[in-house]
Amino acid sequence: MTVLDPDRASMTRLAHLDALEAHAMFVMREVAAERERPVVLFSGGKDSVVLLHLAAKAFAPGRFPFAVMHVDTGHNFAEAIDFRDRRVAELGAELVVASVQDSIDSGRVADPGPGGSRNRLQSVTLLDAIAEHRFDACFGGARRDEDKARAKERILSLRDEFGQWEPRNQRPELWRLYNGRVRPGEHLRVFPISDWTERDVWEYIAREGLELPSLYYSHQREVVERDGMLLAVNEWVVPGPGETPRVETVRYRTVGDASCTGAVRSTAATPAEVLAEIQVSILTERGATRADDRFSEAAMEDRKREGYF
Repeated sequence: MTVLDPDRASMTRLAHLDALEAHAMFVMREVAAERERPVVLFSGGKDSVVLLHLAAKAFAPGRFPFAVMHVDTGHNFAEAIDFRDRRVAELGAELVVASVQDSIDSGRVADPGPGGSRNRLQSVTLLDAIAEHRFDACFGGARRDEDKARAKERILSLRDEFGQWEPRNQRPELWRLYNGRVRPGEHLRVFPISDWTERDVWEYIAREGLELPSLYYSHQREVVERDGMLLAVNEWVVPGPGETPRVETVRYRTVGDASCTGAVRSTAATPAEVLAEIQVSILTERGATRADDRFSEAAMEDRKREGYF
């Protein structure tokens, strides 16, 4: 029986992270060189935190040459917004906030009402902001291991003049050669960490010493259990008949709309402890904690066709 040397395994993982990092920075530099108005989409989540860090390293010692955009549902965790503002200020970047509430007020989308999730309304707000600011490439932190529809994505994902994704129109990316050309009205969605896994992200966070919103680590929060998920009690999630709020020790695996993003029971308070926890989990972070991805087997693909990231 062959026993893997722990030191050798550790070095192998470090080399793997170095390769992932180098490729992600290469993609960002290539797109920045080809496109006129790129933008980084930032949610305050761990993947977008990694993406901002990669952008800062890719263009150091100068500032990265594009703005940061947050599609604000208005149903945010306060910790994520506080972190967003602080991190963008540290980087000296321009922050563009696209508001779902503005889309509702202008009649572009219908208000789902009290207790309704706004997560699925983001597509219209995002597409309107892209058109308004003439962005021709949007960097995002999506990964192929998150969802079956994500696994179909190219690194450079072409969106048509309506902002929609059509799998049959995507371009080949043999030998990591990328075609960044777009016609008027089209734009690219760019996924530099598409090949990363949740484990890769957390190992990179640990290695680089990256700060995250406190939501990602164990804390106590008042929650209700609904449809198998632990939802934080707040102004958008009110206990219904038969639901008893209680304080649980939890953390979040992904950060999104507070009305539909669930927590998991956890005592993990460091990246190393989170890594130990996710390595024995049988559920992806979206499958375990996003109610809006449970509409159907093809929920994510349906939303991508509508213009969602």
